[in-house]
Amino acid sequence: MPFIRLAMAQSNPIVGSLSGNIAKLVKLTADAAKQGAKMVQFGEMSITGYPIEDLATRESFIAEAEAAVGELAAQLVAAGLGEIAVIVGAPSKAKTPTGWAIANNSAFVLHDGKILAKYSKHHLPNYSVFDEYRNFVSEDVDGAFEFEGIRFAMAICEDIWQVGGPVARIKEFGTQLTLVLNGSPFEVDKDDRRLALVKQLATSQNTAVSYVNLVGGQDDLVFDGDSIFTDSNGAVIARGTQFAEDLVLIDFDGTKATLVSNHVQTKADDNWQAWNALVLGLRDYVKKNGFKSVVLGLSGGIDSAVVATLAADAIGAENVFGVSMPSKYSSDHSKGDAAILAENLGCHYETVAIEPMVQTFESELTLGGLASENLQARMRGVILMALSNNDGHLTLTTGNKSELAVGYSTIYGDSVGGFAPIKDVEKSMVWELARWRNAWAIEQGQTPPIPENSINKAPSAELRPDQTDQDSLPEYDVLDAILDLYVEKRKGVAEIIAAGFDTETVERVIGLVDRAEWKRRQGAIGTKITGMSFGRDRRLPITNKYRG
Repeated sequence: MPFIRLAMAQSNPIVGSLSGNIAKLVKLTADAAKQGAKMVQFGEMSITGYPIEDLATRESFIAEAEAAVGELAAQLVAAGLGEIAVIVGAPSKAKTPTGWAIANNSAFVLHDGKILAKYSKHHLPNYSVFDEYRNFVSEDVDGAFEFEGIRFAMAICEDIWQVGGPVARIKEFGTQLTLVLNGSPFEVDKDDRRLALVKQLATSQNTAVSYVNLVGGQDDLVFDGDSIFTDSNGAVIARGTQFAEDLVLIDFDGTKATLVSNHVQTKADDNWQAWNALVLGLRDYVKKNGFKSVVLGLSGGIDSAVVATLAADAIGAENVFGVSMPSKYSSDHSKGDAAILAENLGCHYETVAIEPMVQTFESELTLGGLASENLQARMRGVILMALSNNDGHLTLTTGNKSELAVGYSTIYGDSVGGFAPIKDVEKSMVWELARWRNAWAIEQGQTPPIPENSINKAPSAELRPDQTDQDSLPEYDVLDAILDLYVEKRKGVAEIIAAGFDTETVERVIGLVDRAEWKRRQGAIGTKITGMSFGRDRRLPITNKYRG
């Protein structure tokens, strides 16, 4: 009777680190072999990392990637792992280039030092964060093969999100198990959509499905793992761990699947998912780009408190450097809240007063109103970047999605930095995550890190006397609701007004959003957790007179 033990391997590759990624794949295969695995399945582009973007258009890179496939096969044999079938992803040279694209997005089955089977992605996503028509050539080939008496088929990510193509023919080959390699970035609630697609594939093609996703941060994307195994009836046999490398072992006899490792996972809380996505995105950006520490301004407000806490969770509080930069308008409670936060986290903390520097500039320039306010913010930006240059820290900017949307920030001031951890988190969600993180700390028997005053007080930039955000903006619950319709759901002015919002408020908010595009283009990248992030997802012209 046919039988195989499959290991679903969630790996965290680094784009372009071919030798490093190969070493990781060999290690994970060895770990799986120790647990009796005869087949190990990795995610999409697991040899090169994903997405490789325009690296896919470089002939030298494609040649090295193809050579890396052979190198991996050789290293598996050398490590005594040649009898294991290893399914990995890498680009390969296309037979017929199209435009700039010279490569296929491919999956390889390696066994005994050879390529047992190969499949190339048919459906190329060209929406949201994906630009694969630019980078890859589509192929229409069947990824069927047989191993240990079991009939397999292969697919790659987008192939199961679209109708037709090789996936629609899987049933014709009597396929018993379909191996789907994925580089599917995290979004809140996306896990439900993935599961529905896997179940649909299983039931429509009468096949068990092993869906293996990458894990880890890559620039502004974060991959959450959450791999899925279903039987041919769509019943979930196993879920991989979210936001961590993992091995999930399944025994499969051609019909019945049995979980070997303990990885059945119920849907986690949305706030838990969002927080851990933000932590992993920040951690990997710091580590993969060679930083050891981060620096950020601590104002005593909710945004900097959440960012500092994310950073402490991501890389350890000992590697977080917080700087209080009070002005003459900074309140005692703001300065105190910043100090309490630093103490709760156990991070580094220092105070650098900006007033003497501001006075020096103002003695040479005649400034007033907004220019004077912005000068204060820019002094803080200069200080943070000076500390970054001097000590090698990555500077974190603390702006949220709501502020980014309407341009409520100072360019080259509070927007300065190399990474923006909450760039894709609306203000309402910032508060929600803060409350969640404090509650989680209490559940763990720990001190809640974020001061209650930072959560409960009216938000303020404190750049003039008695300033609050609502001097310039609608209440955040109203603002975020309008932004959800305009940015996330792409509704026009008339549609938003028809939804019950005040005409003047809607027109004002949309005007602010449209006029702030130039600021957003110059901002730092940050982890994407929604379906419509600024940057990869939403791309509008800066010079644009359309209002509607």
